[in-house]
Amino acid sequence: MGLLSCSFSETITPSLLFFFFFSFIGFGIATFNLTTLAFDEGYNPLFGDGNLVRSPDGHSVRLLLDVYTGSGFISSRMYQHGFFSAKIKLPSDYTAGIVVAFYTSNGDVFEKNHDELDIEFLGNIEGKPWRFQTNVYGNGSTNRGREERYNLWFDPSKEFHRYSILWTAKNIIFYVDEVPIREVVRNDAMGGDYPSKPMSLYATIWDASSWATNGGKYKVNYEYAPFTSEFKDLVLDGCAIDPIQKFPNSTACSETDTWLESRDYAIITPKSRSAMRRFRQRYMYYSYCYDNVRYPITPPECAVDSNEKQRFRNTGRLRFGGSHRKQARMERARRKRRSRAASVSDDQTDM
Repeated sequence: MGLLSCSFSETITPSLLFFFFFSFIGFGIATFNLTTLAFDEGYNPLFGDGNLVRSPDGHSVRLLLDVYTGSGFISSRMYQHGFFSAKIKLPSDYTAGIVVAFYTSNGDVFEKNHDELDIEFLGNIEGKPWRFQTNVYGNGSTNRGREERYNLWFDPSKEFHRYSILWTAKNIIFYVDEVPIREVVRNDAMGGDYPSKPMSLYATIWDASSWATNGGKYKVNYEYAPFTSEFKDLVLDGCAIDPIQKFPNSTACSETDTWLESRDYAIITPKSRSAMRRFRQRYMYYSYCYDNVRYPITPPECAVDSNEKQRFRNTGRLRFGGSHRKQARMERARRKRRSRAASVSDDQTDM
């Protein structure tokens, strides 16, 4: 189903397009019922202390990247499953080579078989939009990255938006605002590739000039520094455990897990699932599930959608150069051709 009907003008402005799409994808999806924390209630500085600036009320924090260092923070406890969320605003103007990451990991504890759930924002040259990716690693499976890449339907440097990761024993859901954009459902075939060990929450900004923008073609330009990312309305829901307890008792978090799985953000309603499908149709431009070059055998957790698959090459990238607008134009043109063909057929039948 198209975002806008064929009768809409091809000259719709970006602001109107944003309005119509946001209304289309988000209308009717209720806001999550969340309890937020002050920074000191759940987090500690990770690195670049001078570039981590807390607000006077302690409920928001800025992470800066300059020519000397980036910065980051970490949850003060590890969690065996949870909902990790923050409202984030990204740097503006020239941001090529920059990565702002919001993710869970246990790499400091399990160096060779760590788990990780990533939301990584990838900067761009001035005038080009931010992009972002999600990734899932289990049991050190870094050679089997499960990444998807997307565009956004808004400018993430203009205002705050909520980004969230839900991790339970049954599934993983990534959210933008209240819209689920990706779900990974656990199954037996995944084995240890499904994240299962306690993780901490991280937020960082750093120089990724070697790969972040066009494979490293565009580097960080420190004439635009400092680059500032802002975090507020932080959420940590889940079963907090002792960091030295690498393998907690299997029943220690059962009560919290039951509570977590009953929360509104753990339930994908038919309406929100439809919104997820529309997001993926319009804004996902790479998926490992359709990358037959890397994975001749489709990974077991991939729920291959035949309609979605048709849009991608064997490399997992869009057939039409990653341009969703171009795809939308081509789809409108196809509908018009079908409509004209049907009209001609009806005329011939009447003759």
